[in-house]
Amino acid sequence: MRQASHELTIATRGAGLVDITRDVADWQADTAIDTGLLTLFCRHTSASLLINENAAPAVRRDIERYFTRLAPESSAYEHDDEGPDDMPAHLKTALTQVSLSIPVVAGRMALGTWQGIYLFEHRAMPHRRHVMLHLIGD
Repeated sequence: MRQASHELTIATRGAGLVDITRDVADWQADTAIDTGLLTLFCRHTSASLLINENAAPAVRRDIERYFTRLAPESSAYEHDDEGPDDMPAHLKTALTQVSLSIPVVAGRMALGTWQGIYLFEHRAMPHRRHVMLHLIGD
């Protein structure tokens, strides 16, 4: 049994989905671990991780619009230490996930044909986000 870990840094342009599939796949391939379990962990409270459709850009736009409607900026929130998008960003993170587990089979992530891995930036301003990758297997 072997293990490998890595910190992936992602520069965002502001709110939206950032496809990180290729970055994760490249690192995973470099580990030379053929069979195992890959865990991704987002180290933030205002960004999250998703696996979703990676072919039709309209899917990403619809997801982004849906979450904007679900947790809009509002003066009704008590927590606004970093601006009007602060609490909505925390709510969006709470409704999604900060950790993903993906099986690795035959040296590749076992994602479906149309699945991609996304960092979901919930803040309006650009950020540098950190995602920890950990792979255990043979």
